[in-house]
Amino acid sequence: MINMKEVFETNAMVEKENLDVRTITMGISLLDCAGGDVDTVCKKIAEKIKRYAGNLAGTAEGIAREFGIPIVNKRVSVTPIALVGASCCKSPADYLKIALTLDRTASEIGINFLGGFSAIVSKGMTESDRMMIESIPEVLAQTQIICSSVNVGSTKTGINMDAVRLMGHIVKETAVKTADRDSFGCAKLVVLCNAPDDNPFMAGAFHGVTEADAIINVGVSGPGVVKYALEKVHGKSFEVLCETIKKTAFKITRVGQAVAQEASRRLGVPFGIIDLSLAPTPAIGDSVADILQEIGLEKAGAPGTTAALALLNDQVKKGGVMASSYVGGLSGAFIPVSEDQGMIEAAECGALCIEKLEAMTCVCSVGLDMIAIPGDTPDSTISGIIADEAAIGMVNQKTTAVRIIPVIGKGVGDTVEFGGLLGHAPIMPVNRFGCEEFISREGRIPAPIHSFKN
Repeated sequence: MINMKEVFETNAMVEKENLDVRTITMGISLLDCAGGDVDTVCKKIAEKIKRYAGNLAGTAEGIAREFGIPIVNKRVSVTPIALVGASCCKSPADYLKIALTLDRTASEIGINFLGGFSAIVSKGMTESDRMMIESIPEVLAQTQIICSSVNVGSTKTGINMDAVRLMGHIVKETAVKTADRDSFGCAKLVVLCNAPDDNPFMAGAFHGVTEADAIINVGVSGPGVVKYALEKVHGKSFEVLCETIKKTAFKITRVGQAVAQEASRRLGVPFGIIDLSLAPTPAIGDSVADILQEIGLEKAGAPGTTAALALLNDQVKKGGVMASSYVGGLSGAFIPVSEDQGMIEAAECGALCIEKLEAMTCVCSVGLDMIAIPGDTPDSTISGIIADEAAIGMVNQKTTAVRIIPVIGKGVGDTVEFGGLLGHAPIMPVNRFGCEEFISREGRIPAPIHSFKN
């Protein structure tokens, strides 16, 4: 049970330290909506989402008012659409029709984003998978709320390099099709390795086939809370530092669990997991980079950054698992550039480059996230960046991801403005040497030796 002391602490964290429930995400299985006719499938999809999630936004707003805790986003994730559309979609245009149905339905029920326009192709691609992936640029150009993800590798299967090569082209084509909006479509597209089935955060959320018919997952975020706690122990030992982060993460997770259980009760949908992730926003005081500076770095990207981030990520996870038996998703620290004011400043002053960010992804919660690059970056270079991240995830048995935005018409020295939680970012330089011959090879990179554990 949560006692009154915790209630008072929570109030202070909300009022002074930017604590929020970043998202309540309802996962919904659409497997029973599959069929031979795309129009019938679309009708079934709309009906099922409305039946389960029709009251999601209103319920979340009611809980936020009663608990006094901001709930920033109300989201839905669905079964990877490549699976749902396999029996009825004969062309990318059929997948677009499903996407437009999803977008319209999401708008009608008042949610912020819908994730799951996705394919899982870590070992190979079916014809349906390929058609769905080929539809992504047009889908993200024509929809507002849809998020898309493609899982191209895993520790168990290796890396599907044919999918990696294709995704380099898809990212670039998405940028071109949304060039009038600073290539914003790419902000809703992520390429993953070891994607979890229960992630509530966009753009990588989808409802895995291991999940129940519907589920409630909650993502809690509190970089400002952690930074405020660390200010009180400035200059203390690593032991004190770690204990402070762990205790703070425990408190934050307790808030998320209370919200998740209440949402589950009111909506009549089982509680799934709490994702305790330090997900920053562009707001001052809500930055993971600021935490790293409080730990002792002059700027994020300075020598010691990867070690400090590893410490932070580990203690966040330890605090979370002590607070709830159902911690899942991506739990840890996110390092999106455009969404974190401290990361933006570090990139602008040259302390942070893509290569250093890549090193940080070895120990952070996800990967290269919300990074703007020159619009003339070759498709093969984007594929190479995806391959590097997938390799890190595969070998280290962790989730990694690439959400990179080649901004058409802009280059190094320019800035792109996305607005809202997506923030703004400087265009970062990429390595000018090519990898086209490597990326053009067909097949897959085999799973690492430690994947064979049966």
